[in-house]
Amino acid sequence: MFSHVVLGSNDVDASKVFYDAILGALGHQSGVIDPKGRALYWTDSGVLIITKPINGELATFGNGSTFGFSAKSTDEVDAWHAAGVANGGTSCEDAPGIREGNGRKLYLAYLRDPSGNKICSVFEIK
Repeated sequence: MFSHVVLGSNDVDASKVFYDAILGALGHQSGVIDPKGRALYWTDSGVLIITKPINGELATFGNGSTFGFSAKSTDEVDAWHAAGVANGGTSCEDAPGIREGNGRKLYLAYLRDPSGNKICSVFEIK
């Protein structure tokens, strides 16, 4: 559905350490820093870009915004969450676990990245 997602960061180097860890837990390669100082994470379905805001202002999180990352198992969600907490993230919402609604059963974990962006890892239990 999406070609790319851009998340603002006030410290791209610290964010790269965090995203390398959590995305590595999901089986993705480490990001690369481009000539503009952005961290890029390429996948078959699109790219995640971590960057300082282009307008020179401080990065702030979107109140009410959450960006989700697909996982292949509940163990992968747990590894994602643990990697995030160990690399500068903060656990938020409820503890990792099952959430049900709209006829779906999901295993979710939530984090705030080093810049305060709210992110989630999800595995759908079928």
